[in-house]
Parts: sequence; structure tokens; C-alpha cells
Amino acid sequence: MKEFILAKDELEILFEALPKDGLVLLRGDLASGKTTLVQEWMKNLNFNQNVNSPTFSIMQQYKNKNNCVYHYDIYNCGIEGILKNGLIENFFEDALHIIEWGDENLENILSKMSLKYMCIDIEFCNDKRKYKIYE
Repeated sequence: MKEFILAKDELEILFEALPKDGLVLLRGDLASGKTTLVQEWMKNLNFNQNVNSPTFSIMQQYKNKNNCVYHYDIYNCGIEGILKNGLIENFFEDALHIIEWGDENLENILSKMSLKYMCIDIEFCNDKRKYKIYE
């Protein structure tokens, strides 16, 4: 496990420890900073698009000349929404897959499918956030 305590303007340090592709599950309470992390990460990857949490659409895809990012939010639908909408096949594509609200149910399915993933737990820490990275 790696741990970082950072303000929003210090996230560059965190991005050096994060992958450019693969599956990343973001976990944390409401308003802990999951979407903000994704927005800053996308800027770090040179995306110019307006990035919002896909709470109701479940998934957004972003592409630029160097990267493809799938951004999922399964708060409302859980893993059932991913399965019902046929989005699980996306996980096999070479891209960065960032999943807000990744939980134990999703981890179990990813493990059964032999898909490797990283988890990032986000917690409030005074005026900063604590990021715990599990691989």
C-alpha cells in the first residue's frame, strides 16, 4: 500500500504513482473527492474535455491522440448496471478504466475474470485528502 496526503494542487505527486492504463477503482464517502481526482487526472493526461461524473449515464469515454479513458460511476446502479448495460466487455480494452464507487462485488467479478485492478481509497484529512493505493 502507498499513502499520500495531498491538496488538490499537489496531485502531480500522486499521478506519478498511478497507471496510464488498466482498471482503477475509486472508493470513498460522498464528496470525498473521487470526481475531482478524475478531473485532475484527465488534465494530467492532456485531456481538454469537460469531465463530469457519469452518475446517470454510468460511463463516459474520452479519447485524445495518446490515451483512451473510460470513466464509470456505479453509485446508482452498482455492478448490476455494468452487467445489464454490457459494459463489462470494455474492461478488456486497452485503456484506462476509472470506476467511481468500485466495491467488493465488483472486485469479486474482476477477480473471477482474472482482471488485475488497483484500488484507491480517498478520505478527508483536514483540508487535504488521504489517498491509499492498493495493488
